[in-house]
Amino acid sequence: MKKRTVKRIIIISAIIFAIFAVLALCINFYVIKSTEKQIVKEFDTTYDCILVLGAGVKNGSPKPMLEHRLDYAIDLYNKGVSSKIIMSGDHGRKDYDEVNVMKSYAIEKGVPSQDIFMDHAGFSTYESIYRARDVFKVKSMVIVTQEYHLYRALYIANEFGIEAVGYASDPRAYAGQAYRELREIIARDKDFLYCIFKPKPTYLGNAIPVSGNGDLTNDLV
Repeated sequence: MKKRTVKRIIIISAIIFAIFAVLALCINFYVIKSTEKQIVKEFDTTYDCILVLGAGVKNGSPKPMLEHRLDYAIDLYNKGVSSKIIMSGDHGRKDYDEVNVMKSYAIEKGVPSQDIFMDHAGFSTYESIYRARDVFKVKSMVIVTQEYHLYRALYIANEFGIEAVGYASDPRAYAGQAYRELREIIARDKDFLYCIFKPKPTYLGNAIPVSGNGDLTNDLV
């Protein structure tokens, strides 16, 4: 292959990469700017539910980021912002169960079991919000997670026609946050495309309205 041809291929490849990089950053900026005003600190109305997005658990306990999400959600529940909480996380394997850990934690903090719903198939932010609408029949909600994550969650909720606000659970800085921020740019771009094509989540199933009894979602005896 001639040097001129190789050089041309490299230049074209670089241009294509630059175009995609700029597009990715533009989408990221749009997702943030279109939702930042929905992140609130005070509430003047009530909502169908408080949605807690899952994160890591270890040895039957929530890891720090998830623990903070749960604490903030429980505080909102106690303040009457909503009378129901949905714990949405990964319970795709018998040996890994985020949602029962999340529910048990809230019960230990005084939240009645019947007010806590478990979404066992919340394998991603996109799937959690899709299922909140279609399985749990949520029309309005407060999403509780760390601020960097809220923009994407709120954007998805908007695209699914859910009235949503975000409540940031950031009582302190977290190790590895720079990596999370970088990864989140990619995740925002991915879910921006998902919201255009709206693929179905891994599982849907029968409706379990959040207005009912959360114990219907229990799977442990």
